[in-house]
Amino acid sequence: MIKKGFTTRLVHADRHCNRPQDGAVHQPISNSVLFEYDDVADLVDVFQGKKVGHVYSRSSSSSNSALQNMIADLEDGLGALTFSTGMAAISATLLSLLKQGDHLIASQFLFGNTRSLVDTLQDLGIEISLVDVTDVQQVSEAIRSNTRMVYTETIANPVTQVADLSAIGKLCTEKGLLYLVDNTMTPSFIFDANKVAASLTVSSLTKYAAGHGHVLGGVVVDTGIYNWEQYPNISDLYKGQDTQQWGLTQIKKKGLRDMGATLAPQSAHAISIGLETLALRMQKSCENALRLATYLHGHDLVEKVYYPGLSDHPQHFLAREHFKGSYGAIFSIDLNPDVDGFAFLNALNLVLCATHLGDTRTLALPVAQTIFYENGQDARTKMGINDNMLRFSVGIEDIDDIVADFEQAFEQLN
Repeated sequence: MIKKGFTTRLVHADRHCNRPQDGAVHQPISNSVLFEYDDVADLVDVFQGKKVGHVYSRSSSSSNSALQNMIADLEDGLGALTFSTGMAAISATLLSLLKQGDHLIASQFLFGNTRSLVDTLQDLGIEISLVDVTDVQQVSEAIRSNTRMVYTETIANPVTQVADLSAIGKLCTEKGLLYLVDNTMTPSFIFDANKVAASLTVSSLTKYAAGHGHVLGGVVVDTGIYNWEQYPNISDLYKGQDTQQWGLTQIKKKGLRDMGATLAPQSAHAISIGLETLALRMQKSCENALRLATYLHGHDLVEKVYYPGLSDHPQHFLAREHFKGSYGAIFSIDLNPDVDGFAFLNALNLVLCATHLGDTRTLALPVAQTIFYENGQDARTKMGINDNMLRFSVGIEDIDDIVADFEQAFEQLN
């Protein structure tokens, strides 16, 4: 069989992965909460995991299964589970697989809401070490006898530190640790989690996957690389004959069914439609981000630009190694100390001041006063976040129009 390209696979994923009825090219939306079985024995077998089927839409439905199949196929994974938000996917995964007394090594550059969740895990008795994941030696030195997992993002938001993904993957493989990678900033179009030996990936589908700022969603994908027989926290209830399914089964039972953050069928359908243009949008956004970051890098009113695509970025060569010719579509800048960042953002006309990222539109916000405000000054300093830092999520507009908007804003300040 001829191996099809990325976008071709996406555009035809519903037909090839899910086989919708009646010749439909997209999986129909299923709003049914309950599912009937003619034979009680079939219901019992599905309930007990002996057969594949749906028993209650909080746990599964044809709409969510269709999206899960598409994402698992796209990422060459063993399987996937969708959730109502990206944070739900992260929370469900960590709370399902970690117990009181376990130790988690996590990136010290984690996004604000995820960092807040880490604080909650500590309150529940899970030990946490926050380390600089750009240096695998720091990860190695943090390992303890009770360490269960290493968790990092590919590119940190907003300072764009790039984790040493391959080295960490090799370390986790040697030590038998779960390796959880958040690839929200780098969807599979530009990053292959299998190549760095990730055990699981989590992602906010709200961002680049859906892409249009109109639907929430999250996903966890099992790459099939990790041997779940060596993980001590799997309940005997979820140890089926297929040992590769143990991890996803426990996340589904504990994290999805018990915690209830189910993705609505309408949302699953909207995300699947958005996915079709992922590569087209991502390529354009990344190209625009590189052009815009390069323009700002040489501007008199800009003190510093944080973008992995620039040759002076500390992890530029790591980014070249891990990502497929693109460097993501977010970057941050520090304006000169005498420039009013709020005034600059207010002077932008085309660029939206908004809290989202991964949209078709270019978005901007001040970092310390918004998405990282709750983390406090000390934590922001450790993450490399300055009080005058501005973050940009670059969209798919014509680059000349974006640059022109920045130029007119700078002119107003002058």
